[in-house]
This record gives sequence, C-alpha cells and structure tokens, in this order.
Amino acid sequence: MRISARADYAVRAVLELAVRQDGAAVKAEAIAAEQGIPHKFLEGILGDLRRAGVVDSRRGGGGGYRLAREATKITVADVIRAVDGPIVSVRGERPTGLAYTGSAQPLLPLWIALRANVRKILEGVTIADIAADALPEPVKELAAEPAAWENP
Repeated sequence: MRISARADYAVRAVLELAVRQDGAAVKAEAIAAEQGIPHKFLEGILGDLRRAGVVDSRRGGGGGYRLAREATKITVADVIRAVDGPIVSVRGERPTGLAYTGSAQPLLPLWIALRANVRKILEGVTIADIAADALPEPVKELAAEPAAWENP
C-alpha cells in the first residue's frame, strides 16, 4: 500500500489546522511553511478538502482556512478520501467492482480483507487523536511491533 504525497500533505495540513483551532483562520502560506509543503500544491489540496467539507475557507485580510467540523469528527480516512478517492483500489478500481476467474478467484477476498483492515485503522483514528498524540490502543500496539518498522 502506498500513501500519496497528496494524502500525506492533506493529513498534515488538517492536523495543522486542528492544533491551531483558536477560532482564527490560518493562511495557506502559514500551513505550507510550518509543514514544509509546497504552497501551490497545498492550495489544490485545500480546495479538495473544502469541496469535501473537511475545511472551510474565508477570503480577505482575515481569511484563510479552518476545520469545517470538530477534529474529533474528522478521521484520517475522511481526509485521504477527500484528496485521493477510495482508500484501497486495485488497478484504479474498488475491490468490490472486480471479478476474477480460475486460479485468481481467491484474490478478491484478499483485496477485500486488505481494504477492511486499512479502513479499520484509518476510520478509527481522528485528527483530534493525532493532535493530542493519543492514537487508539490498537494502532499503538501495531506500531509497537518491531516488525512493523522493518522493510522486507
């Protein structure tokens, strides 16, 4: 599984808004500078997040971006879907849209199981969890396994 640069930057941008939730809008330039994200790339990402209802924007001198809802109501999955579409796809298709024949038939349940596990993690972690450095226990347990940090 691969997390795109867009998804990584989007989660970081939303996280930056969550930790700055004092009611004031945050300019894209400030988010880009704080997170080391190319500004022009971030503008496109923020547009996708706005269209998906994850962030709101305000124009003008006091303008910028803020979360559209509480950080406790925004999951990592919400953010990734907003910028990349379905979380798990095979050749650009959702696993439920695939059909295999012959010896490849057992692949479909494998891809479905993979999607279910990825969704379980990403839908179970909110932006508020990350902002508070309080990942859910199942995520902490998985990350604590030494093999999780190894590249085969």
